[in-house]
Amino acid sequence: MEIPRTRYAKSDDLNIAYQVFGEGQIDLVFVSGLISHVELAWEIPALARFFERLGRFARVINFDKRGQGMSDPVGGVPTLEERMDDVRAVMDAAGVERAAFFTVSEGGPMTLLFTATYPERVSALVLYGTLLKGTYSEDFPCAPSRELWDMFIEAVESEWGSGISLNLIAPGYALDEDFAAQWGRYERLASSPGMTRDVLRMCTQIDARHVLSAINAPTLVLHRTEELLPVEGARYMAEHIQGARLVELPGDDHLFCVGDTDALVGEAEEFLTGTRHDHEPDRILATVMFTDIVDSTRRAAELGDRGWRELVERHDQLMRRELDRHRGREVKTMGDGFFATFDGPARAIRCACAARDAIRALGIEIRAGLHTGECELVGNGDVRGIAVNIGARVGSSANAGEVLVSRTVTDLVAGSGIEFADRGLHALKGVPGEWQLYAVG
Repeated sequence: MEIPRTRYAKSDDLNIAYQVFGEGQIDLVFVSGLISHVELAWEIPALARFFERLGRFARVINFDKRGQGMSDPVGGVPTLEERMDDVRAVMDAAGVERAAFFTVSEGGPMTLLFTATYPERVSALVLYGTLLKGTYSEDFPCAPSRELWDMFIEAVESEWGSGISLNLIAPGYALDEDFAAQWGRYERLASSPGMTRDVLRMCTQIDARHVLSAINAPTLVLHRTEELLPVEGARYMAEHIQGARLVELPGDDHLFCVGDTDALVGEAEEFLTGTRHDHEPDRILATVMFTDIVDSTRRAAELGDRGWRELVERHDQLMRRELDRHRGREVKTMGDGFFATFDGPARAIRCACAARDAIRALGIEIRAGLHTGECELVGNGDVRGIAVNIGARVGSSANAGEVLVSRTVTDLVAGSGIEFADRGLHALKGVPGEWQLYAVG
């Protein structure tokens, strides 16, 4: 999808940034959670894929709240009334009289209030991971504890911009160095630490329970069962909004753009349009390469934390240099190893050999495993599939300083002049059958 143009709507004296994209027949206003940045979102694969998926069935209107992203900065936390004014201004500027709403997390209370206040402008409502009440109380024990909020606020004040919010909203991705770096940049550009802190403090005071009985729009409540906000809160909403439908999805990610996003968006699409288009995952033929430092535990103990960290940083620099030279795409790092893909097996082999030789000068050895096969591209920029599993197992079968490849790779580089030594049949853990492996000469 072509990156949409950012426009501005006037809300009183403020400029509210918004975008319109998608080819669907229904208008859909997307209301973000804690932070947003309408342009930077398209540079983060997980966010871009989520919005592309929405755009397949809807004409999406996405915007930055005042004080966030590309909208005008403000001196304090906007009230819910001010944020409702911004929504109306964006809808008017986009020529949208009535629309469905898809809201996530902290955007939920404002959207509920908007739906109750301006029912003529809301045709349907999708609530995902909605924060209904900010803080635990005896009459609503399924809200976050005050201690959890204090911990989050303290982390924001000390580590905002590092991807720190992932520890709560996407714990499975917090240790993914590449995704954490992307999300850290998103944090920095979407909202300042002070604004984020103040919004979180406001969140502790939210209680939108009294609005639920006034919601008359058709409503879908979506919630992942193991995420940050207890699923009991979603059940409460579904029980107290007339005619609401509840769908509980597996997973522990509060962040809407990771995890099984196809299931999440598919439920919304079916609810809003009456049909669900099966989404075929993007698949490509690629050569996958896995590398790691041999005997890393012993070397780390010898060098100490600082020395080992400096060595790994130099290793990473050399790996990335060779990836750039050979048109490789870094998928992720895994402590002392790399996972990368290539559009050609010969380039992948030459990259692995060049990296091995360059890194050897640091006094360490790496090993590499390569396989070529069909891979599935997933929402966070990751790659998965049986070909990835095979590549990883080939890598773990290699010796120090060895570039080991599958028979598939040797067949595809016939005539390239690359020589191989037969390493025999291997059983690869978790992969059926026996595999003929070859070491690059």
